[in-house]
Amino acid sequence: MTGKQRAQLRGMANTLETILYIGKEGIGENTIRECEDALEARELIKGCVQQGCPLEAREALQALCEATGAEPVQHIGRRFVLYRPSRQNPRIVVE
Repeated sequence: MTGKQRAQLRGMANTLETILYIGKEGIGENTIRECEDALEARELIKGCVQQGCPLEAREALQALCEATGAEPVQHIGRRFVLYRPSRQNPRIVVE
């Protein structure tokens, strides 16, 4: 993914609500499944690492990208954004 494509996705992510929360249990099977479902439905999702979580946002973003095949877009503080085109109905066109 190029810097220009990443910048486009970051701009789109500004208005998104955080839908994926990682708590004190860290990343488990349910979190990965929830992330997979959200990526298939929305393609671009924003997540947050809550206080008490053993992971930092960068670590959580990396782990979720490896588990789901998504691309990391950005992480700032405890928030992160990831992108994966939908396999059945792609809607976001990355130039």
